[in-house]
Amino acid sequence: MKKDVIIVGGGIGGLCSGIYLLHKGFNVTIVEQKEKLGGKINIIEEEGFKFDLSASILMTPKIYTDVFEDVGKNYKDYFEIINLDPLYKVFSYDKKSLLVYGDNNKVINEFEKFEKGLSLDFMKFLSKSYEKYYLIKNDFLDKPMINLKELLNLNSIKSLIKIKPLSTTSNYLNKIIKNEIIINYLIFSSMYIGVDPYKNSNIHTLIPAISHLNGLGYIKGGMYKYIESLEKLFKELGGKVLNNTKVDKVLIENNKIRGIKYKDNTLRSDIVICNNDYTYTVKNLIDKKYLDKRYNKDNIEKKDYSCSVFILYLGLDKTYDTLQVHNIYLNKDFKESIQSAFKGIIPTNPSLYIYYPSIRDKSFCKNNKSSLNIMLRIPNLSLYKSDYNKEDIKKTRDIIIKTIKQIPSMEDIEKHIVYENYLTPKTLEKDYNCYMGNAFGLSHKLLQNIYFRPHIKSKKVEGLYFLNASTHPGNGASVVIGGSKVLSELIYKDYKK
Repeated sequence: MKKDVIIVGGGIGGLCSGIYLLHKGFNVTIVEQKEKLGGKINIIEEEGFKFDLSASILMTPKIYTDVFEDVGKNYKDYFEIINLDPLYKVFSYDKKSLLVYGDNNKVINEFEKFEKGLSLDFMKFLSKSYEKYYLIKNDFLDKPMINLKELLNLNSIKSLIKIKPLSTTSNYLNKIIKNEIIINYLIFSSMYIGVDPYKNSNIHTLIPAISHLNGLGYIKGGMYKYIESLEKLFKELGGKVLNNTKVDKVLIENNKIRGIKYKDNTLRSDIVICNNDYTYTVKNLIDKKYLDKRYNKDNIEKKDYSCSVFILYLGLDKTYDTLQVHNIYLNKDFKESIQSAFKGIIPTNPSLYIYYPSIRDKSFCKNNKSSLNIMLRIPNLSLYKSDYNKEDIKKTRDIIIKTIKQIPSMEDIEKHIVYENYLTPKTLEKDYNCYMGNAFGLSHKLLQNIYFRPHIKSKKVEGLYFLNASTHPGNGASVVIGGSKVLSELIYKDYKK
């Protein structure tokens, strides 16, 4: 008899877990409170413009295609993926700019033109990162980490010694690389999980390293095209979706899952995966007696959370050839501006991530118009209390516009804005149930990482599982996709009899 699985939340982790479980013979229903699936990986379509809502950097493209290949499908029948090179264009406040390639020959030539000997330092960084990445992936990320023995064994301890996780990102990079722009570029791109790089582990430098080792992809049509492709595959495999359905409670009897309750309805199942925000789930959907003591209703608010973001979406009546798809602007007072997000301050000279798909994708560039996302890391609402009313939004928006105008050839950008929209910490809190408007879940500090992060399987309740930004293996679309495969194999092992 097939087992029924309910997945609460139709984000990328829920969709991928559902696909893997359907392929393994389970019946799967996704229950999603919004009209569209995808969670924070979503899309804005207004006034002839479209924008990826949040996630835009497609790291380790193979992870995205493996979901389809693993269940016997050709991903090319669902979406088109383009390899990007250069990976980034880096702009500095002193008017210098640098193209960062994935191709080693190109990166050596570009870096040597920029500064003699710089490519040697960078290649040293990559070679050190290569071993770290595979140690972390094989010994930690690809394992459930629900048992302390998975962490405290000879192989894992040897790996931790080699990884040397106690050195901070900043200290680690400064020992390898001398050029300030490259150091700051690597620090900035190590922050995609929302931690302070001057206080937290250097293991997060694997984020830019993986980008160089495995390349960056771009899905034609934007990241939401991937969500649509997953939804199509999920339904082809027999999966069911309940949209516009808010779950009120996860039903548990005698420490066993019995289903969920929504509105005046009950949906029965022996297995529930909570793919929605972990803190929201703990606070609202599960009785206290069934929760892990480390992360329960009494202490979940006291944990450390990641920073938030302010995203400015601009619809422009022109295109800017000076930009690549992914761009980083490094401002003066770099360290101060970066740490502002962890000190409750909106920086006045911010460093920015700039996403410009219009340079490669005509669907983002119709009638000579283009779509531009600009992301600023800012404090979550526990550190910076704001309602983000029109006045607050305008202040932050003006700081971003003033900064972006410092990029050569973009001095005229304000004259070409024909549409604006915003994502704030309040958006994340209200629309996506992110505690205090954090953007990347629970902080990835060492004592909230790997085994010490919320587990993907409940120790108290049979049939209860979790997968989201705050659980192991962590935040980031590619990481969550990888986690969905680990989770599905764990569930299959638990129920294959």
